[in-house]
Amino acid sequence: MTTSDNTMDSKANRKLLGSRTFNFACHDGVPCFTRCCHNADMYLYPYDIVRMKQNLNMTSEEFLVAHTTTAIRDMPTFPNVMLKMSDRQNNPCTFLTEKGCTVYSDRPYSCRAYPLEPAVYGDADGSMRTQYYVMHHDYCKGHGEDKEWTAKAWIVDQEMQAYHEPNNCWARIAGRLQADSFRAQGLDMNSPPMKMAFMASYNMDTFRHFVFESSFLSRYVVPEQQLDVVKQDDRELLMLGLSWIERFLFSDGALEERA
Repeated sequence: MTTSDNTMDSKANRKLLGSRTFNFACHDGVPCFTRCCHNADMYLYPYDIVRMKQNLNMTSEEFLVAHTTTAIRDMPTFPNVMLKMSDRQNNPCTFLTEKGCTVYSDRPYSCRAYPLEPAVYGDADGSMRTQYYVMHHDYCKGHGEDKEWTAKAWIVDQEMQAYHEPNNCWARIAGRLQADSFRAQGLDMNSPPMKMAFMASYNMDTFRHFVFESSFLSRYVVPEQQLDVVKQDDRELLMLGLSWIERFLFSDGALEERA
């Protein structure tokens, strides 16, 4: 599963980077500046929602309604969450203004990564590995800039490290959701188990109520120290939610059920 899908009207291609370097810079002196912020077909990871809704001081539900759409893509029983574009001319991102991105410090992972396209794979032993590609769109002139990068240097520069743990956990789950086994059971995106999993992935405010106001804590072992953190920290709450999904849907993972 890749972390982005910025499909646009112009031609695009990608090349495996490996240990090589690439040239790129994006600034207001590049003639295509903010072109990639228009008509973007962009997946959002669960941690993207956490960062942006906090930036905007919105609840998860408010953010999902105002700024996302859902679509069935590569997971037949689970909706992909997509960033909603505005209905202004050329369909710019709703966060784009003449002064730039209003959520830049908490912009989605795909925005940070571009032109890198991380592809996260789950191996048979349950481990995750990531390969980095460089994406080229015909309209993008940033590749003609002199600044040279390795994948590691770009990741540090764009402050992507905080996203890796939750993104890798979600990619592992998404890879399993791509299988047809749930559809064979007669489940779809409106089935209660899938609605619960969606809530634990993308709606942290509702999931927090579920953890502390239902029978959750009587059914699952969550250390007190961890509980103290998830009461306040949406990132750690998300990690608990992803762990719960693995237990709830797949009957495995780190979260233990009480005897």
